[in-house]
Amino acid sequence: MVLHITENPELMDEMRRLNNAFGIGVIRLDAEHFMQSEILFSAKEKEFLDWDTINRLVDSNPDFKKFLEDLMEDIKVGKIKSKYDETYTEEEQMCQYALKCEILS
Repeated sequence: MVLHITENPELMDEMRRLNNAFGIGVIRLDAEHFMQSEILFSAKEKEFLDWDTINRLVDSNPDFKKFLEDLMEDIKVGKIKSKYDETYTEEEQMCQYALKCEILS
């Protein structure tokens, strides 16, 4: 998700490449009206994982490493015991979350 993005052709080409290669999706978040957010590139499920990229991310990003460790633990025990972001269906709930996380001011 992004709040602000320039539609620079080079940037859009790079995001399109990442979407095609890895299935990465991009959503332009409308911080005032969440339900009007726009999907720029839909995420795609990939049959095989790119372990070289995953390992690079684990080495360079401690948050991603923790996320992956939690995910693997949840898979092992067969239930979700780790803490992930909540999902919301009501715009008011999303607005309160965005305020709490300082996405909105």
